[in-house]
Amino acid sequence: MKLIKRTILCFLVAYFGSWQGMLFAQASDHGNNLAACKSGLEFCNRSNLTDAESHEVAVMMHQRNFADCRAGGGSCDRSQLTAIETNALEVAAHESNVSNCMNGFESCDHSRLTPRESRAVAIAEHQQIVSRCKDGLEPCDASALNMQEMNDVTLAGHQRNVSNCTDGIAPCDDSKLTPVEAREVDSADRERNFSHCSEGWEPCDRSRLSPEEARSVALADHQRNSSACIDGTESCDYSLLTASEVTVVRVNEQRRNLKACQTGYGYCDLSRLTKEETRTIAAEPPTTTR
Repeated sequence: MKLIKRTILCFLVAYFGSWQGMLFAQASDHGNNLAACKSGLEFCNRSNLTDAESHEVAVMMHQRNFADCRAGGGSCDRSQLTAIETNALEVAAHESNVSNCMNGFESCDHSRLTPRESRAVAIAEHQQIVSRCKDGLEPCDASALNMQEMNDVTLAGHQRNVSNCTDGIAPCDDSKLTPVEAREVDSADRERNFSHCSEGWEPCDRSRLSPEEARSVALADHQRNSSACIDGTESCDYSLLTASEVTVVRVNEQRRNLKACQTGYGYCDLSRLTKEETRTIAAEPPTTTR
């Protein structure tokens, strides 16, 4: 009797457990289907949705379609839009076209402009021509310019040439400079050459330096070489160092060598250590490559 009761109990537990598992699986499948419908995925089965869920999905699909239409997406279905939405879409499209025309974009459709907008766009397009011509950019339709604008464009071109020559930037036409401008450009070029020579940059034409500038550059060269020797860089020329600078370099190198021997980092030459320095090294100093 006890065995029968136990058998029945186990059956009921298994049955209800299986039933709960089926309910959980169904709930999970339903949730996945609802998410697919909300996302507009192809495997959405709208027949499995409740009325409330169907309404929610329909609202989301409508909003997504309206957003696609506003963005100019290929999936836009204008037949699904309400009258208010269609009007809003037309307004946005018109404003976008006006903006494109005002900014000179190729997507501008002049035929969709109102007479007043056409006049404003014509003015904007003319100003864009003037601006491009002044900046030396193409396309530049000089035939569209009046006399004052042509004078402004000519002046802007001259000033741009002066600026290029002064800054040492191509293109520069020296023949178009006035005598005053030519002197200013030559002065700027000399200052730039002196700066390059002082910093060790190229191009540097030392023949153009004044005696005072040449002395200043020579001092800068010497100081740069001294620093390179102290830092141990490849550009160091030890033959150019003074006796006092050689002493400084040797002291600095001695300190670097001691630190390398003490820490085990860097090249260590044990033969260069003093007796006192050798005593500061550990009993078994790190092995180094000689």
